[in-house]
Amino acid sequence: SILEEVHIHSTIVGKIWLTILFIFRMLVLGVAAEDVWDDEQSEFICNTEQPGCNNICYDKAFPISLIRYWVLQIIFVSSPSLVYMGHALELRKLEEQKKVNKAPLRGSLLRTYVLHILTRSVVEVGFMIGQYLLYGFHMSPLYKCTRPPCPNTVDCFVSRP
Repeated sequence: SILEEVHIHSTIVGKIWLTILFIFRMLVLGVAAEDVWDDEQSEFICNTEQPGCNNICYDKAFPISLIRYWVLQIIFVSSPSLVYMGHALELRKLEEQKKVNKAPLRGSLLRTYVLHILTRSVVEVGFMIGQYLLYGFHMSPLYKCTRPPCPNTVDCFVSRP
């Protein structure tokens, strides 16, 4: 099968990473994340009645939903693997056409594998840095908002800091 051929170059770390990506993350995202982070905006309460203030402050505090961010992360992190598997599939078709004996993957497929690992690593680190820049490691239960149309400084309270 194509997956067996693709795993010829995979290390144990690569296989574990793939398992964590596709099983653990998808399971957490599909089962738990929706229940935990689904409707955070209704629980984000500000001490003002000014129309639009709650929405503006929520958008400033949470520029992108964590669930959407994690879905984007899964898509971008898995894209290099899909490109690599597509390349491996194409080379497999070429080998079948040439009736070449099965041998460990070399040449362009090995280069594609290394490139896909490097790309996936860079994208993964990029998303970690992005999440840190957006939210940090600690979220305070109190968010102070000073954006218009809010009058003065408004205190907003996060439901699950």
